[in-house]
Amino acid sequence: MFDRLSVLEERYMQLNEMLADPEVLSDSNKLRQYSKEQSQLEETVQAYRHYKETSAAYKEAKQMLEDRTLDSDMRELAKEEMSLLEPEVKALEAKLRVLLLPKDPNDDKNVIVEIRGAAGGDEAALFAGDLYKMYTRFAERQNWKVELIDANYTELGGFKEVTFLINGNGAYSKLKFENGAHRVQRVPSTESGGRIHTSTATVAVLPEAEDVEVHIDMKDVRVDTFTSSGPGGQSVNTTQSAVRLTHIPSGLVVSCQDEKSQHKNKDKALKVLRARLYDKMQSEHMEELSAQRKSAVGTGDRSERIRTYNFPQSRVTDHRIGLTLQKLDRVLAGELDDIIDALVMDEQARLMEDAE
Repeated sequence: MFDRLSVLEERYMQLNEMLADPEVLSDSNKLRQYSKEQSQLEETVQAYRHYKETSAAYKEAKQMLEDRTLDSDMRELAKEEMSLLEPEVKALEAKLRVLLLPKDPNDDKNVIVEIRGAAGGDEAALFAGDLYKMYTRFAERQNWKVELIDANYTELGGFKEVTFLINGNGAYSKLKFENGAHRVQRVPSTESGGRIHTSTATVAVLPEAEDVEVHIDMKDVRVDTFTSSGPGGQSVNTTQSAVRLTHIPSGLVVSCQDEKSQHKNKDKALKVLRARLYDKMQSEHMEELSAQRKSAVGTGDRSERIRTYNFPQSRVTDHRIGLTLQKLDRVLAGELDDIIDALVMDEQARLMEDAE
């Protein structure tokens, strides 16, 4: 482990020198590439340096304790320092092991989230709206930016489907665990008999793909324009600003109508199309590595039920890790940290097992 850390520190120092090189500073591609690599190494290298300093201080205190030429007061001070430093050294070692685990190359990316009402009709659409609010509130708590891309509203104020972009450092690393079917148990506002209904909505979280990762030949894309519509289907815009892209080779169709500008809607739709194509490529690759896919919490089948939101008991249960929280209102208000942190820790534990 420490040989690997030493190599990473050496590379980090090399990148610092390269980023000060005028030749690199004048090349935007190299500057972006080296800056990104340095940023990815920063936390690990800083933790390693902290470990080396703390470990050296611990060894020095140990030598003082074993030095019989020192008086008892000095040796007692050394003993006290050792008792303080030892747990810190162990904690830093554990942190470094986690930091050296293989990282998902998409973790630092922005995400495109697609939510669809599934089983349950109007109630499923209303629940899709609740999930949309939950994720936007979570994003606000992280100081991330949310951009609505496309929405198919229902008359009751829910969504048949809604697509939005979340811009934020590490957005995918936290939201990738949300892929799957979300189930709600509650008395619908449309139900006069007061019976509890079960409805579902599906969530897909796609890492935003760059043009260099997925190149789209516009000759393969049919572009259609239409007027934007809002809740209830009424026209929002008299101009044909909404855009529908059909990728002929894959059959994928993407719409965007949030912007008043046709050009902006086309740009957003291309982002979604690129992300879907990238996700398709990844899924095909993961099918080839099915054993790895089954062991990863964050890449499960999207038809799988992952979480239940029970309103009568104010309970949220994540079925993958058996976590139950009695704070439904706070979770729906965007307080997802406890769930996401538990899922991250579970993934790290699995990776540690694989590494061993």
